[in-house]
Amino acid sequence: MNAMKKQKTDNKNAPKPKNEVQNHKESPVNEESQVQEDEKAEVKSEKPIEDERSPEEKLVDELAEAKDKYLRLYSEFENYRRRTAKEKLEMMLTASERLLNSLLPVLDDFGRAEQSLDNEEDASTQEGMKLIASKFKKILESEGLKKMDTSSGTTFDSDLHDAITQIPAPKKKLKGKIVDTVENGYLLGEKVIRHAKVVIGS
Repeated sequence: MNAMKKQKTDNKNAPKPKNEVQNHKESPVNEESQVQEDEKAEVKSEKPIEDERSPEEKLVDELAEAKDKYLRLYSEFENYRRRTAKEKLEMMLTASERLLNSLLPVLDDFGRAEQSLDNEEDASTQEGMKLIASKFKKILESEGLKKMDTSSGTTFDSDLHDAITQIPAPKKKLKGKIVDTVENGYLLGEKVIRHAKVVIGS
């Protein structure tokens, strides 16, 4: 019995075979190689699927995509062009509004001067004054100035007209409408730059 125990103890203390030691040392390397092979397999599996479309179908799709991009770009450009044109017009109108407002009293003076010339005996004076007034009006009109129509019988519009006073309507059809104009009103494009001062029939 003692001899058997001694033999087992000697077997435990005996050195391990070289092959077993080498296999134990090389196991981490083998694991690393296995990981690399797995990664390669994953990369191969992730390769894109080949496009099965024919060359003609590819060209048709590319043409449709290019056309869509062109239409989007053209639409954006048209929107930009309209916006800049509108902004330019508004800027021009705003820039000239102050100047035209300052010239309106001068235009009123020309109107009063023309009325007073009706009694002037000198025909050359009348003609010269009317020529100057006409030229002045044309210059202002070329800048976008428009005179409001406030002739007798025109419907009163609070957005365009200021009612100074009311008088008994000379005719029944003038009731609630403009009877007389105290001061002319003007528009710059579609914008009111001076309301007309009018008399309303009651």
